[in-house]
Amino acid sequence: MNHKKVFVSWIVLIVMLASVACSGAAAPAESETGVTYDENGIPVYGCLGSAEEALVDLECQEVTVAVENAYPNFNYIDEETGHADGWDYFVITEICRQLHCQPVFQECSWDIMIQSVADGLFDVAGDGISITEERDQIVDFSDPYSTTIQRLLARKGEDRFQTMEEFVAITDLVLGTQTGTTNYETAKGYLPEERINAFEQYPFAVQALLSKDVDVVLIDDEVGGGYIEENPEDLEFIGPDIASDSLGLIFPEGSDLVEPFNLALAELASNGFLAEAETKYP
Repeated sequence: MNHKKVFVSWIVLIVMLASVACSGAAAPAESETGVTYDENGIPVYGCLGSAEEALVDLECQEVTVAVENAYPNFNYIDEETGHADGWDYFVITEICRQLHCQPVFQECSWDIMIQSVADGLFDVAGDGISITEERDQIVDFSDPYSTTIQRLLARKGEDRFQTMEEFVAITDLVLGTQTGTTNYETAKGYLPEERINAFEQYPFAVQALLSKDVDVVLIDDEVGGGYIEENPEDLEFIGPDIASDSLGLIFPEGSDLVEPFNLALAELASNGFLAEAETKYP
């Protein structure tokens, strides 16, 4: 993740994005670097790779990719450049180079993303989606490409509790997380719903933690680590790992893209590209 972003600016951005459900790319404009972006800062690509070198030749097929643009380090808008960045852009464009296709990134809010893919409105979605049996009933998953750990994100110097069990025992404390996530499902396994404040986006949850409106946030370690680096004097992880999730890309059920994407992910794992992505977007 690019940690030059300012947290308060994130909140302004998310308020703007909250009014958008799913939207297509607008008329592109060329940046000073020569990369083309639409009016929302999303890169616009032509056909990537070549038929001669493709693992599977998709013949320049357009592949629509749902991204939230509010979930660092997987996808976000860089506050300095105004351009979208993150693991999803870095990896999925490389997958299309391997498959000779054209990625078309489109913003979609998290609360409807999985169902939108299930309904065939998008060909694939990134966003660090955890593989679960419930989700597997309505979408197809790629092979796992990474594993994430759920952890407690707290204000620096928290001394009332150090574990989830200690947090649960203090009955007036409130936990923040994001609605519709496996973090939320994990929280419900520990706490009654009246002690869980589920936000539409994680920046809201972290801001609530900083303003003391919630007492802790249950969050994936990769994402929480980014907020710690942005606010090193104010935030820290506490306690042991809470849960572990395997992550996969999602597709409409029966999609003929699943097998080619799995082949490409396997190639990127073997040639070191996924390791490079983990380093670039830790």
